[in-house]
Amino acid sequence: MDNVKVTKNMTYDQTNKLQLDYYESTENSSKTVVIDIHGGGWFRGDKQKDVDLATAIAKLGYQVVVPNYRLTPDNHFPAPLEDMDQLVKWLREKFNNPSIIAVGSSAGGNMAVELGIKYGFPSISLSGILAIDSWLEGHEEVVGKPDTTQDFTNAASATINQTGHDDSFYKWFLMNYLNNDMTLAEKATPYRRVGSTAGPMMLVNSLNEFVPTSGVFTLAERLVQNNVPVETTFLPGTQHAKGYLEQVWPQIELFLNKYSL
Repeated sequence: MDNVKVTKNMTYDQTNKLQLDYYESTENSSKTVVIDIHGGGWFRGDKQKDVDLATAIAKLGYQVVVPNYRLTPDNHFPAPLEDMDQLVKWLREKFNNPSIIAVGSSAGGNMAVELGIKYGFPSISLSGILAIDSWLEGHEEVVGKPDTTQDFTNAASATINQTGHDDSFYKWFLMNYLNNDMTLAEKATPYRRVGSTAGPMMLVNSLNEFVPTSGVFTLAERLVQNNVPVETTFLPGTQHAKGYLEQVWPQIELFLNKYSL
């Protein structure tokens, strides 16, 4: 972590005892704060999983925060999004109303997009979970099952969910997030709430990966309809989120530079 200072376990939500790690360059520091949201299907993962991405972004000169947020089975939609609201409030007080960009992978990509829609922040989604209500409606016959073959606790994020479609697991963690309540599916689908005040977005997916491409297509269409800038990238193969990070890193740098102060 040369040239990057890390302050760990800063509490941003006293009520729910939620903490974040703060990364900053020791050489130069942008006024822009990047929120880096870890993935994990809302049921696993923590801020430690994104040391690699947060460090890389901080080396570019940005201030980076990587928050923990509430997970299932103790918490469900919309608890993680409420945690992001609390984080934004904390950042605005701590950094005197800074410029903010949101970045997230998988479930974190969903939450980055949600921040972009609600607050107008520029946001980057790597394999964001964007296809929810329409996907569930079109896959009623699929039986949701947890994945017992992957080491979600110890494996690196770039090695998880890299083998392509797994509809049973995808359905399982969606319904897990919704606490098995289908009436929440529409509210949990980001593109249902896109308006002209949404922030510009960068949306990335592999063509044959774990996360359906349909969510990217629909979200991008809604953004265009509302005159919101959007960049989409579809990569060949089955790589998921941080599995293709190196390939899209130059695009991420350009996006951050374009929308930072």
